[in-house]
Amino acid sequence: MMASFTLSKFHCSLSPRMKTEMTAPLTLIFMTQWMLLITQLCVGWHCTDCMNGSAIENFSCVIYNISLMNCTWQPGRDAPGDTQYFLYWKNSRHDEAMECELYIKAENGRNTGCMFQNVRIEPEKAYFLVTGSSKDALIQFYDEYIQLYKIEKLMPPSNITVNCDEIKNYCIIQWQQPQISHSNKDSCFKYEISIKYKDNPEGKTKYTSIQEWANSHTFQRSNTRKKYLLKMRAAGSACFVSPAWGEWSAPVEFGNEEIISSSVWILLVVAVATFLVVIVAILFCKRTGSWKAAFPQIPEPKQVFRGLPDTKPELMESKIQSITSENEEIILITDVVK
Repeated sequence: MMASFTLSKFHCSLSPRMKTEMTAPLTLIFMTQWMLLITQLCVGWHCTDCMNGSAIENFSCVIYNISLMNCTWQPGRDAPGDTQYFLYWKNSRHDEAMECELYIKAENGRNTGCMFQNVRIEPEKAYFLVTGSSKDALIQFYDEYIQLYKIEKLMPPSNITVNCDEIKNYCIIQWQQPQISHSNKDSCFKYEISIKYKDNPEGKTKYTSIQEWANSHTFQRSNTRKKYLLKMRAAGSACFVSPAWGEWSAPVEFGNEEIISSSVWILLVVAVATFLVVIVAILFCKRTGSWKAAFPQIPEPKQVFRGLPDTKPELMESKIQSITSENEEIILITDVVK
């Protein structure tokens, strides 16, 4: 809706010379601009009784999600308790002045901000005017010119993809520029790439790179057995694009990771535990002497056979006779057979 800018809101009166100017015929195209000018002149020339410290403070605006804008402020330090504020703005010299349609209110009902939709970013500066009214005092106004592209919070790059070559161990990262309403050139942006290990997302960044005027980048993997998390954000490097870094993208996962099943982990733990128990048992038995009782030593034979006996009967008989004692009687199997 078109701002009315009634003089009662500004608590001032027009001089006769300015009333003459207002009654002069004006075309519809310049009516809004004249009203803004007259309002500022009125407040500046005749609001000598306005209360100091009653104008708003800390006025700021931000554009996000391509076409949404929020403006916020704080009440004047010395403004009366019943002070109410009103925001008007003009996107360009060719547009009509508009009053805020959706105010942000404090608990006491006082306007402390405004939300805008379908905001269009123009190369020229936009004009913002915040006025105030109170029953107890005249309220100072606040105005500011703002370059809208400078207050835009950029969206993350879109359509981020990562394709890895498992043989050459490099990955190609590709993306598209963030969505904005007033530029579609890749040369207007620069991008920050941040890569971390997936198993330590809160740890130190593994890799960082700044890319300008591009929509792809090659990342050489130092560890092919790890999974990675990639995030990106954008900022303006030229054109009418905000030079401040925008929002980070959602993490993109890529790479391979060696996965050991739970059953394998259980077998490994059991094997290690068994090995440790055996080692402890052996050391305990040796220390207490139980090892010899459990495993007695086998005695060695008195005579060691150095070779196989001769199998010829004549030689065997002569050898047996030579080792026979006086008290022993040996019956030869050969004689019985005969």
